[in-house]
Amino acid sequence: MPGNTILLVDDEAANLQVLKNILETEYRLLFARDGEKALALALAEQPDLILLDVMMPGISGHQTCARLKAQDKTAHIPVIFVTALAQEDDETKGFELGAVDYLTKPVRPAIVRARVKTHLSLVRADELKQTRLSIVQRLGRAAEYKDNETGRHVIRTSLFSLIIGRQLGLDEHHLDDLLNAAPMHDIGKIGIPDAVLLKPGKLDPDEWEIMQRHAQIGAEIIGEDGSSLLKMARDIALCHHEKWDGSGYPQGLAGEAIPLEARIVAIADVFDALTSERPYKKAWTIDDACQLIREQSGKHFDPQLVEHFFNALPEILEARQKWLDDAHDNQNINH
Repeated sequence: MPGNTILLVDDEAANLQVLKNILETEYRLLFARDGEKALALALAEQPDLILLDVMMPGISGHQTCARLKAQDKTAHIPVIFVTALAQEDDETKGFELGAVDYLTKPVRPAIVRARVKTHLSLVRADELKQTRLSIVQRLGRAAEYKDNETGRHVIRTSLFSLIIGRQLGLDEHHLDDLLNAAPMHDIGKIGIPDAVLLKPGKLDPDEWEIMQRHAQIGAEIIGEDGSSLLKMARDIALCHHEKWDGSGYPQGLAGEAIPLEARIVAIADVFDALTSERPYKKAWTIDDACQLIREQSGKHFDPQLVEHFFNALPEILEARQKWLDDAHDNQNINH
């Protein structure tokens, strides 16, 4: 039974028939003879892919593509131009308008099938990434319901980590993963008894031993996965309490044996925890928190990352001010 839906747009019935013959056994097909009909169908049916002629009466294929990309509900639909225009300038204009590919007439069946399959695979990969990201974000929020720390702590820690990572020179893909993995750093607290997690006073040695288990529990919750995002989230959950000098937990890792992202989150997490009020403590001043981080350079924290933290401190303080507790509850974060 046909799976993905493809919208075919061409003012010539013979051209639509050619594409129909090539694709009808594998896909659900929609047909439009002009740009206006194509726009209406795209909005109503949300096809997975559009094959679009350029030279049509009324609005051209180029104009149709531009209008598709200008609407939030259709901007995500990939467009492949199918046209007799074969000059390099024509192709360049098509890509500038947001098309993902360009096929020239007369089309060859094997090429059409291959290009369609490739771009639908990219759509599925993007959907999988978005689903995985949504799961990560929801798990991060689940930990908030167990913990006495606010959701803004998770947001601030993520933003501080992003800012430090950018100061370090990480690429945009790496930064995007870091922003979305950092909220998972304390996911293991889901597995810590409330009597320990929510205790207002200092933990006794037995309770502290239980609390330390949250790092290993977090790694077990996230599990082993092939995606860079979930692998990073696992490393952060497991290792963000390791210390540069090897005195941390749960594995006693030292130096660069600690994953870079966990070393970044460690600084961000401690800075925000120190400068935030909790049931068991008052908030530290910015100066006092910065003094401790400087003193712990080479002990608790990676000394190079400490320098990046201080170089980025004005931007970190700006993000902190924006996301203070009791504000911005319903906003989304991005970079």
